[in-house]
Amino acid sequence: MRLAPLVTVPIVAALLPAAVAQGAEPKPVAVAAADTKSEQRAVENFWTEAKMEAAKPLDAPAASAQRFASGAAAFLDLPDAKPASVKPTLTADAAAGQPAAASATSDGAPWNGGGAVVKTTGRVFFTVAAGSGAGRNASCSGNAVTSANKSVVITAGHCVRLGGAFHKNWVFVPGYDSGERPFGTWVATDLLTTPQWSRSEDMNHDLAAAVVAPLDGEYLTDVVGGQGIAFNQPRGRQMYAFGFPAAAPYNGSKLTYCSGRVFDDFLLSDDLGLNCDMTGGSSGGPWFSNFNEKTGAGMLNSVNSFKYNFASFWMFGPYFGGEAQALYNAAQRTSLT
Repeated sequence: MRLAPLVTVPIVAALLPAAVAQGAEPKPVAVAAADTKSEQRAVENFWTEAKMEAAKPLDAPAASAQRFASGAAAFLDLPDAKPASVKPTLTADAAAGQPAAASATSDGAPWNGGGAVVKTTGRVFFTVAAGSGAGRNASCSGNAVTSANKSVVITAGHCVRLGGAFHKNWVFVPGYDSGERPFGTWVATDLLTTPQWSRSEDMNHDLAAAVVAPLDGEYLTDVVGGQGIAFNQPRGRQMYAFGFPAAAPYNGSKLTYCSGRVFDDFLLSDDLGLNCDMTGGSSGGPWFSNFNEKTGAGMLNSVNSFKYNFASFWMFGPYFGGEAQALYNAAQRTSLT
């Protein structure tokens, strides 16, 4: 069965949970990307305007029942596994915001509301390192979050690693707009993903983080601000999803959003669902709870991950539990020196 863009999801009769040893505590999987200044300059120079415009959404990976493997327990840095959240850090102009021309629900429209989200959300570009698409330049979406090192971007797992290998030439372009890069091109020094995604591309944990190098002596969230992030929150809330869909009928040039009340996937995953027409290229774009249309700020609480081929009007994203919190903490503790 052929499946919709973003990441393919197989239809299988039963889920096959992955075996996890009692007491095992898998850690986020990390790899150094461009961790020297010469490598960072090379990656930044690699991404010409022409290459960015030519980058395509990822091909859908091969179907596998393992993509829904679950059974790993939630592992939190905090032993009591309480709900936790980090408030946004906004630049002065982002905090001012402006009234949004948005409605309470949207299934995929240009975001004309301004505010912090137009600076913190951006396109992700990389070169695929494995599989049939190896060597091809591709795009996803991502979002800057408040963090101790002021340098963390949250995206989807398949936007940093797919087919057993981490992508190359990874950059984040916040505020991308029809080819313009108003806040520059930020090169990843480290890429991290959940152990479940790294091990078996488990769709319940399709989540990743990138730590980006300073640009012209400044840290990412000092320039564009950072959205808040929240873990172990109640399900079924009103949420806003953002991204840069690049597959038809979109072309990746504009920030697009969906909004509405999320629902639990009742088919094959433990993910959250939202009515949303965004296509490939929006993968990794942020889902916000407590989103303020005037300021464009909210609490990051999922990312665009996958669609079922028979229901392209639904988008699904992973629930941010213990694994997501461990990933975030590992990323914000990553040193840039």
